[in-house]
Amino acid sequence: MIILGLTGSIGMGKSAVAEMFRKARIPVFDADAEVHRLQGVGGALVAAIEKAFPGTASPGGIDRAILSRYVFGDKAALRRLERLIHPAVAVARRNFLRRNRAHPLVVLDIPLLYEKGKGRGLHAVAVVSAPVWKQRRRVLARPGMTVAKLEKILALQVPDHVKRERADFIIETGVQMDQTRRQVRQLIACLVANQGR
Repeated sequence: MIILGLTGSIGMGKSAVAEMFRKARIPVFDADAEVHRLQGVGGALVAAIEKAFPGTASPGGIDRAILSRYVFGDKAALRRLERLIHPAVAVARRNFLRRNRAHPLVVLDIPLLYEKGKGRGLHAVAVVSAPVWKQRRRVLARPGMTVAKLEKILALQVPDHVKRERADFIIETGVQMDQTRRQVRQLIACLVANQGR
């Protein structure tokens, strides 16, 4: 089985590309979705997060807006939260790999792959990338997003040009959707054809 890491900065179109892999019947582990599940209604981390960050639990699970006020800009608080989340996500990832071990290719969608050094165990990394102007336009169209908030987020992320240099493959999303889809299909064909070589 080939394990492909999929990453990209905010607004680069990584979620859309991950969906293209799913539609091509490639199993995708979504680290962000797993965090949402762990923090959602009945989630395994709700009690622990509420204990560490009082007032964050609600009937719908962890209130992410309140939690973000605790950790945004506070590195010590963020590390405390990560010490709760990362081990639980690692267990879910191992279970995913075990369940899908018969597949020739799986994708691990890891938003902060380079930022958090999560590349261990991957056979290759694909970075999703788009021109900066398109990235900014996409992100600033999100509800509640401001230029100042975007700048803070970007300051915490490895720059796109550095990710592109480190990547084994680059998937461009600053083009027509069909062109991006074609890149994904070609990458799948390439990786599956080279399996075991």
